[in-house]
Amino acid sequence: MPQLAKKPTLSHPTAPSPAPPDTLRTQLPILTGARTISNTVHRMVYPFLPRMARGLGVDLEAITLAITARSALGLGGPLFGALADTRGRKAALLTALLILAAAMLLVTVWPTYPALFIALLLAVCAKLIYDPAVLAYIGDRVHYTRRGFAIALNELSWSAAFLIGMPLLGWLIARTGRWYAPFPVLGGLALLSAVLVWRVLPGNDTQDIERPSLIQGARIVLRHRPAVAGLLMGTLISLGNETIFIVYGAWMEDSFGLKVAALGAASVVIGVAELAGEGLVAGLVDRLGKRRAVMLGIGLNALASILLPVLGFGVGSALVGLFLFFLTFEFALVSTLPIMTELAPGARATMMAGTAAAHSAGRMLGALLGPLLFTGGLLINGLAAALFNLGALALLVSFLPQDERS
Repeated sequence: MPQLAKKPTLSHPTAPSPAPPDTLRTQLPILTGARTISNTVHRMVYPFLPRMARGLGVDLEAITLAITARSALGLGGPLFGALADTRGRKAALLTALLILAAAMLLVTVWPTYPALFIALLLAVCAKLIYDPAVLAYIGDRVHYTRRGFAIALNELSWSAAFLIGMPLLGWLIARTGRWYAPFPVLGGLALLSAVLVWRVLPGNDTQDIERPSLIQGARIVLRHRPAVAGLLMGTLISLGNETIFIVYGAWMEDSFGLKVAALGAASVVIGVAELAGEGLVAGLVDRLGKRRAVMLGIGLNALASILLPVLGFGVGSALVGLFLFFLTFEFALVSTLPIMTELAPGARATMMAGTAAAHSAGRMLGALLGPLLFTGGLLINGLAAALFNLGALALLVSFLPQDERS
């Protein structure tokens, strides 16, 4: 069978060897906890947006402007993510956590709209550095045969931010009556995470290793056909998801007239579906094989995209459809990550930063396309999402190599 791509430009004769299991059992919870804090900061704006606007004395549009600026900054992810290739994984992780802490503490000492705007931009910069660095570190230290499990555990930070972080932040705001009450807590946790990362991660992750510059890393990725195909695959998967995600609230409101109750239940369903999807990746992907798991996830998500409108005959069945849709999407998306970490090992962090940017591009395109398609009904969105998934599946089968370890 053809092998996954070798490091095409740079050699790493003394690259980090896989870490002992006992060491990883200590490192992974710390790295995942730190990422949970980052993801909590990233997600908290949405449920608490009205409360923040009232506390600041501004309208909702002012807050959404900051969110829009944050999203636009996300497209420059490779510029930030490449730091882990050029300076080392540990340095990038520490830099990200210190930036995040600074952003939270800025709002703590200066709870104003300009401070919040700056803090949101700094926080997304931290996330754009941290996420590729942690995935690259796992790629360096965890053998490919167990990498799906390790990455899935780290991806639990998304559902944990939604199911644990949001209720705790809501409790803080309600108890104190201050919209900015979560910021000092999150800043302190980010600083604590930085200390823990500094203590438990080895300091020699890039010693004696030829490190690619930003330009070299980009060339390694863009000159390797499977890597480019993987980026396009990620774009199409996210595009299909966002085509439905952007309109599901309007669909439920139009269909059932239960805006608050139905959407509240849907939020819980989505959070549980994310958790279940990540759990399935942890339990199944390494056993099934990464490539086979992605094929299964994409195919099932295409089917769920078409099934969702069919299940819209009642609130309960619609929630079941949403659960299946987001479960299969999360399974497909997280299953791709171990493969992506191995497509360009010579520029692993740059590759993962490009992956994040590809997903952002897909979400932006889906946000534009979804409402236009919805004028013809959710079935049109579902069919479009299925087609995008099939396109992703075609790229996987045609360009991403099979490997006996997959």
